[in-house]
Amino acid sequence: MSLTPEIIALLTLDAIFLFFGVIAFFLSFRLALYWNNDASTPLQYRLTKQSYLVATIIKYIFMLKLPLFAFFIYTCDKLSNIIAGAMCASGVVNSVDFGLYLTLFKLFNLYLFGFWVVLHALDINSETLPFTRLKFILFVVFSLPLFVEIGLEIAFFMSLNISKIVSCCGTLFSASSSSYISLLFAVDELLWVGLFYGFFAMSLLAFWLKNSVLTLFCNVMFLIFAIIALIVFFSSYIYELPTHRCPFCLLQKDYYYVGYLLYTVLFLGTFYGMAGAVVSFIVKEKERCFSKRSLFFNTLYVVIISLYPIIYFIRNGVWL
Repeated sequence: MSLTPEIIALLTLDAIFLFFGVIAFFLSFRLALYWNNDASTPLQYRLTKQSYLVATIIKYIFMLKLPLFAFFIYTCDKLSNIIAGAMCASGVVNSVDFGLYLTLFKLFNLYLFGFWVVLHALDINSETLPFTRLKFILFVVFSLPLFVEIGLEIAFFMSLNISKIVSCCGTLFSASSSSYISLLFAVDELLWVGLFYGFFAMSLLAFWLKNSVLTLFCNVMFLIFAIIALIVFFSSYIYELPTHRCPFCLLQKDYYYVGYLLYTVLFLGTFYGMAGAVVSFIVKEKERCFSKRSLFFNTLYVVIISLYPIIYFIRNGVWL
């Protein structure tokens, strides 16, 4: 393992998250068992104070994890300068067998903690605190993938070997790759693009119908196919190279850090869509503000990503 300042910072924060996460886990378990908002006992008074403490811990973990997700990718990208064969964060992430799973866990936990913060806001804005027990039950469940993520990240940096030659992104994200990623290129790219636009159109229909189940389903599928379509089709137009399809190089200076914009817009749009649907299941009311935000960000993502092939065709007269 090579201890760079970035790795030390990430591992230090992992230790802090683990320490406070364990405290929040045990307090949440106690709150889930004994919370009774109608009681006026000394125990309930202590639980009320502890609920504010736990909520503060969870919110600050979430607020720190948002920029740390981008910082993790930045760290991997910077490590590519010292690991032979790696051209970007992709080579570093895939140099460890579970590197991709760690990245997915990080993204998954951001969605989970985001849902928790939304539920917490609904709870504290009500005089009766109707979702207090539910939100702490959920945190007990959500803390498990958080601890898995922390363990994977520590193991990831412990397993990094700077003397090991790794595959570059051009090899990993191609039909010649021996990994499961190559299966994406075995399917006609137009099918992935069609599914991408198809689920976006379905999300518009779900918004018009005010159907929460359809909204949730469409946003989940839109997120999946947006990333796949970005890899197999749209990325080559951003790079203006038919063989370059890496989703990590978009975050580099050479491409004006456009990946940060694209991923932020995509994740915000799908998060608001999923959160609005989940909230409607809980409170039995349609949260149109979430749906409108989701519609705005998803549409913005589709417009931005679609402009790349269109502009390329206008300038060159051919498709890649």
